[in-house]
Amino acid sequence: MIETHLSILGGGPAGLAVGYFASKKGVPFTIYEASAEIGGNARTLRRGEFLFDTGAHRWHDKDAEITQELFNLMGNDLHKVEAPSQTYHNRKFIDFPLSPLNLFLTLGPDVFFRAGFDFLRSRLGAETDAEHFEAFAVRTYGRTIASRFLLNYSEKLWGAPCDRLSPKIAGRRLKGLDLKTFLTEVFLGRQAKAEHLDGVFYYPVKGIGAIPERLAERCGWQNIRTNSAVTRVFHDGARIAAIEINGKDRIPAQHVISTLPVSLFLKLMDPAPSPEILAAAGALRFRNLRLVVLCIGRDRVSPNASVYFPDPEHPFTRVYEPKNRSRAMAPAGKTSLVAEVPCQPEDALWRMEEAELARLVAGKFVETGWIKPEEIIDAAAYRIPNAYPIIELGGEGKTSLIMGYLGGFGNLSVSGRSGRFMYTHLHDMMRFGKDIVEGLF
Repeated sequence: MIETHLSILGGGPAGLAVGYFASKKGVPFTIYEASAEIGGNARTLRRGEFLFDTGAHRWHDKDAEITQELFNLMGNDLHKVEAPSQTYHNRKFIDFPLSPLNLFLTLGPDVFFRAGFDFLRSRLGAETDAEHFEAFAVRTYGRTIASRFLLNYSEKLWGAPCDRLSPKIAGRRLKGLDLKTFLTEVFLGRQAKAEHLDGVFYYPVKGIGAIPERLAERCGWQNIRTNSAVTRVFHDGARIAAIEINGKDRIPAQHVISTLPVSLFLKLMDPAPSPEILAAAGALRFRNLRLVVLCIGRDRVSPNASVYFPDPEHPFTRVYEPKNRSRAMAPAGKTSLVAEVPCQPEDALWRMEEAELARLVAGKFVETGWIKPEEIIDAAAYRIPNAYPIIELGGEGKTSLIMGYLGGFGNLSVSGRSGRFMYTHLHDMMRFGKDIVEGLF
């Protein structure tokens, strides 16, 4: 029996993944979660008869070993979904990720060939590292495509001008914008697009929250302490000595895995880190989300898994219809729409009353022709803090400085989107948990 005890800070997917893999190896652990429930920002909520997730979560098979772990965990509760995504631009629905043939058909030949000329001109330019995201987007896709589908969307999502954002926010979502793909689609038709569209994924029958719930079951509920906020982290400069829970209970620590927002973790350290480290942490920003849920008296609104909204007149960036992930998410003959509205704590959208925000979002849906006002059965709005790390220029250097400092503690590991200050997905959380446990034992 392994005697080293793990103190896991945070009961979201990242912390639960560490506990899950620790339990498989017989490693003792305790998970400390500040709120009354586990799951973090990957929960499934209920509004009457309707289920919906705290975000447009889904599981893409990007890591075969980890996907197999998920199947072992979920069994028949996980099913394969084939539902496309689109972007709504200039009152038209366009396939997403973008594909050349669909762009030609939806934008028209004038815009398409202007975009093609911009694209070719950008690819013929000097191959130098882009200094910021705007330069990366224009150089990679041309000004026409970048301005319509990337720059406005990214500025809404991250809350910062694109010339202040790191190129690393780009990801690989717009792959397929090339001559080979265009010719393939022209001669083989729409089915040829399946290779680069993101419409195939896995999803639990009762919502994404089933994954952290099942992880918690495997961890053993007796090893999870909810309503247990970490309020101080005691250390001697080389090791974490103890953690304080709820301002009163001091618990000795053998090995700590933190999934807390890294800036919060540093503020909790006693003694405090150097002013340089605290300044770096203070410069890191997270993006909040408001979720607006509309319950609709219709069987289905669209066939899409997600729809993206790059145009500035829409306050939301992404809308998903839970029923298109699983029919169990809404009762027969009814459906729901969930809009993600990114904002900061000081923004009017974050402070806006629930009913007012719901009316604003519903009005935009009516304008698109998606729904009629009389079809809305119910509406609600929710706040999700620290949803995304904002990867700004210079941020990587600050993150490296912080991680170098934390790496100096012999009995500390960090995991998760907030803990590592990096944009990650559910499969990444599972991979981090597995690698941490295997690295220690």
